[in-house]
Amino acid sequence: MFQEKYDVIVVGAGHAGCEAAAAAANMGCSTLLVTMNLQNIAQMSCNPAMGGIAKGQIVREIDALGGYSGIVSDLTAIQFKMLNQSKGPAMWSPRCQSDRMRFAEEWRMMLEGTPNLDFYQEMVSGILSEGDKVTGIKTSLGLEIKAETVVLTNGTFLNGLIHIGDKQFGGGRAGESAAFGITEDLHQLGFESGRMKTGTPPRVDGRSLDYSKMIEQPGDENPSKFSYSDVTKPLTEQRSCHMTYTSELVHDLLREGFDRSPMFNGRIKSIGPRYCPSIEDKINRFADKERHQLFVEPEGWHTVEVYVNGFSTSLPEDVQFKALRSVAGFENVKFFRPGYAIEYDYFPPTQLKHTLETKTINGLYFAGQINGTTGYEEAASQGLMAGINAALKVQGKEPFILKRDEAYIGVLIDDLITKGTEEPYRMFTSRAEYRTLLRQDNADLRLTPKGYAIGLAKEDRLKRMEYKQDASDKFVTFFKETSIRADVANPILEAKGSSPMTQGDKMFKVFSRPQIDLEDILKFEAVTNYIAENNLDQEVIEQAEIQVKYSGYIEKEKNHADKVNRLEDVRIPDNYDFSKIKAISIEARQKLTKIRPTTIAQASRISGVSPSDISVLLIHMGR
Repeated sequence: MFQEKYDVIVVGAGHAGCEAAAAAANMGCSTLLVTMNLQNIAQMSCNPAMGGIAKGQIVREIDALGGYSGIVSDLTAIQFKMLNQSKGPAMWSPRCQSDRMRFAEEWRMMLEGTPNLDFYQEMVSGILSEGDKVTGIKTSLGLEIKAETVVLTNGTFLNGLIHIGDKQFGGGRAGESAAFGITEDLHQLGFESGRMKTGTPPRVDGRSLDYSKMIEQPGDENPSKFSYSDVTKPLTEQRSCHMTYTSELVHDLLREGFDRSPMFNGRIKSIGPRYCPSIEDKINRFADKERHQLFVEPEGWHTVEVYVNGFSTSLPEDVQFKALRSVAGFENVKFFRPGYAIEYDYFPPTQLKHTLETKTINGLYFAGQINGTTGYEEAASQGLMAGINAALKVQGKEPFILKRDEAYIGVLIDDLITKGTEEPYRMFTSRAEYRTLLRQDNADLRLTPKGYAIGLAKEDRLKRMEYKQDASDKFVTFFKETSIRADVANPILEAKGSSPMTQGDKMFKVFSRPQIDLEDILKFEAVTNYIAENNLDQEVIEQAEIQVKYSGYIEKEKNHADKVNRLEDVRIPDNYDFSKIKAISIEARQKLTKIRPTTIAQASRISGVSPSDISVLLIHMGR
């Protein structure tokens, strides 16, 4: 049934598994994607959307490296918005509303069109290994499939348990069974595991809603897109979302079911996502709030199914229904299915290397919710990196690791393996200390050369990136070399409340003023003439504007990153015995021994390791 031995086997076909399989196969490895149901590849288990605050940056990074998430998102989007545009460009975050069914279909079509990739539908029940080396997987039918490397992307399926009120039953997702056996195998191999919780809101019939009582939330007037490739185009037609609110009455109706809530009666013992709490958690934690926002999101172009964002719950279905019918616009709502919570096994990510390979078993990689993260984008980026590194390992090449100043993906993985997580980890811009460098607009400039060097991003992507880099650099040089007279600039400067010029100056200096934006810059004839003569597109213009206006901040962050990266270059030898260093704290010795950092910089980011501990460690290493 199978070839004698695969280079890479990927277990699970969610967002992490799909990116892992695509990356390994596109890098030339014989790859097998195993899932319990081939009809549910790349399911959007929760909200039908990609991107958002910090998450949009991750999707663009995946795309820049040669992953598929950005392309699939563009091809199946029904709305596009750039969030946080009132703030600086480091905070701008793209987000699209997706057609749930088309998203899964497009992912499957792209995977089926990927060479070197085989598929198999069955539950994986365990891991095969010899000594400290993975050798393959075993299935529920008793089949053994051999591989050089294995990537586990099991999502919420490992011993999954679904809760709706006082009812509970096994499952990895609504209508799908849980997966058993892998956790137990990993325990025998020496891994630690824990339990986490997540939840989802009811899905309702859009025909039963009164949108006239809600606030319309349209997409951008001039929408952008995720992918840097020319495979996709911006939307020309969009569907609106809507917004409404809960009320004191809704809260009172929900409280009536608290005694039957698994969150409050002790049935759910695990920790849920802090930044995406259930509605019952919100009204309990924020009792002073009279109302909470609900976003009413269509599930696609042609379906009437609607996702009620903000109403995630595990309360009894009758309580959900009664309370939701008291929300403005939902007076006659009909349910497609109730919301539920799900508990599942995860493995603390401090058991991983930066490559996402496990420290215990050689050739075994973890990606996605198995590592304690939440979110499609976080999962997809881990899958991409695990797939890349599994392929590189098989090919005998150096591993691919992104630093914290190179990508949000680098921040995500470093946070996970260095600090671990005891609650579902979600990415935010605030987690990235170099977010001015890690903008959504320059992900291709940062990462496409790296993706091309490892054999994932194709040459056409590299050429597009090189054109953008060259054209924007020349545009910035034009600003630095071209002067502007005071009498030409002053009317615009004064209109924007900026001090007038007393004499002519270079455009770069004038346009660096915080009051001046792109709309003002384009009022100058010399600028518009340059754009027309050089046929510059919007991406190049935007890139040049950011380089001009934020050059000081960008340079400052680069200098800081360079200083920190000097510590990244100070390697800690493998099997270094931290217990012998008596001058550092007991907590530091314990944490260093458990996490086993590979560099001094990584050691400095471990909770419980102080700057004085690092100084002592440097002395012991002869630095």
